[in-house]
Amino acid sequence: MQRVSQQVILPRYRNLASGEIIEKAHDDLVTIADREAEDMLAEGLARIDSSLAMVGEEAAHSDEAVLDHLSGDCWIIDPIDGTHNFAHAKPPFGILLAQASGGLAQSGWIYDCLSGRFCSAHRSGGAFVNGERIAAKTTGEPLPVAAISLIFLDPERRKSVERHISTHYRTVDIPRCAAEQYPRLVLGQNDVSFFERTLAWDHAAGALFLQEAGGRIARPDGSEYRVDEHGRTGLLGAASPDLWDDLARLYAQL
Repeated sequence: MQRVSQQVILPRYRNLASGEIIEKAHDDLVTIADREAEDMLAEGLARIDSSLAMVGEEAAHSDEAVLDHLSGDCWIIDPIDGTHNFAHAKPPFGILLAQASGGLAQSGWIYDCLSGRFCSAHRSGGAFVNGERIAAKTTGEPLPVAAISLIFLDPERRKSVERHISTHYRTVDIPRCAAEQYPRLVLGQNDVSFFERTLAWDHAAGALFLQEAGGRIARPDGSEYRVDEHGRTGLLGAASPDLWDDLARLYAQL
């Protein structure tokens, strides 16, 4: 991850030509660096274990059949998480990798390309930042801090979120980068967050990291997040189980 960041991603940061940024869909960008980084990451992961299928964000965009591998043993690659930020020459952005089996993430790695912060987690094995074991902590503020994304909500649902949820928290902007959002929930910067889109490459590593640190991440109905439910929406994350329960109660009113 460090090598890909240094050799492929950072040389393109604030150095992209207009033709090297493509809009895959409304407000969904890809750059030449995303594609080059995914290729290089896939090559490196294959050297580690070539028996696992590759599920990369850009490969899946080109061929939806790639998503079928999520129910088996696979590597999951988000070559640049936070591409919108990267393409607009601003932080944060990072690399997300996960190894999954049977639809569940078994290990996850989060690399911040600019700071070099390296988060990792292993199922039933704990969560770590730069090699040091870590436990999730809350902000401790009187009004819990909520990072809430309204980007992918229709106008009516956006109003409902503002009416039923936002008033119970001190709301802050999301970083538009799961590689930053999940560490914020563990490191005492944010207390709760929820996501509408729950694509595996965005959430596999971070969800495991938060859960292994002692926070909670689950579907609104309390069920475990699975990487192979690629058509399902809604995911709630919190720095503690109690904060998760409060958010789930409010979310149920939407």
